[in-house]
Amino acid sequence: MSVKGGLATGGLAYADAVGAQAVQVFVGNPRGWRRSAGDPQQDAAFTAGCAERGIPSFIHTPFLVNVGSPSAATVEASVATVAADLARGVALGCAGVVVHAGSSVGEDRYEAALAQLHDRLLPVLDGLPDDGPWLLVEPTAGGGRALAATVQDLGPYFAALEHHPRLGVCLDTCHAWAAGHDLATPGGTAATLDALEAAVGPGRLGLVHANDSLDGCGSLRDRHATIGAGQIGVAAFAELLAHPTVAGVPVVVETPMAGETGPWDGHARDIALLRELRDRVAV
Repeated sequence: MSVKGGLATGGLAYADAVGAQAVQVFVGNPRGWRRSAGDPQQDAAFTAGCAERGIPSFIHTPFLVNVGSPSAATVEASVATVAADLARGVALGCAGVVVHAGSSVGEDRYEAALAQLHDRLLPVLDGLPDDGPWLLVEPTAGGGRALAATVQDLGPYFAALEHHPRLGVCLDTCHAWAAGHDLATPGGTAATLDALEAAVGPGRLGLVHANDSLDGCGSLRDRHATIGAGQIGVAAFAELLAHPTVAGVPVVVETPMAGETGPWDGHARDIALLRELRDRVAV
C-alpha cells in the first residue's frame, strides 16, 4: 500500500480507501539499501490502527536482497537488511516479512548458494522471538539462476534452512505462472497448491500475492496485471481461494494501483473482486 504521508497517516488512510483487510508495506527504499529507522509516533499509530481494524500487516524487503549472491558485499547487505526488516516487523507487530528467494547468479553455484542460506540466514531466524513475524520466502518468476521459482524448488530451500519454525512461504501467482505453473487450466491452481504443501509441509503458506500476468505461462517474465485483465484469468483466483491450503491465509494484491476513475481504484476493484470470490466459496 502507499504510505505517502506516513506509515499510519497515509498508509492506514489508503487501506481504508481501498477496503483492505490485510496490508503489505515497504519500510525503506524498495530498490536500494538505505534503511529507515522509522518514526516512533507513526509506528505506534500504525500498529494500533492495524490492531483496531483487525488487519494483519506484512513487510516486503527491498528487491536487491539476495543471500545466495557470489558477492560478499551483497550477502552482507542482504543479511543486514533482512535482520533489520524482521526487527521492524517485531516492533510493528507484523505477521511476516517477505523476501525474494534470490539467485545463485553464476553457473555451478546452486549448492554454494544454499550453503550461504544455511550459514547466514539460519542465525537470523534463530534470533526471532517465538511470537515474532515469519520470514516468508517468495519464489521468483524464474531465470537468472533462481534459487526457487517453482514451488518444488522450495523443498531444497527449506531443507537448507532446516525447516525453521519461523520460515514460511509467500506465493505470488504471477511468479508461479511465469515459472511454468499453469494456473489457468481447470485444476491447475489446486495442483500447484498441492505441490507446494508436498514440498514444504502443511501450514507453511503465510501470504499470497494475487496478481494476474501480462505474459504467458512459462514466460519467466514478472509483469503484473489487474485480476482478470491478464492471461491467468479470474477462474484461477476462485480456485485459489477455494483451496484448503489458503483457508485463513491473508491475500494482498500487487496489481496496478490506479484504475479508470482514480489513483487507487485499481486496488479497490481487485480487493472487492477477491472478497466476492472468497465469499462465494464460504457459502
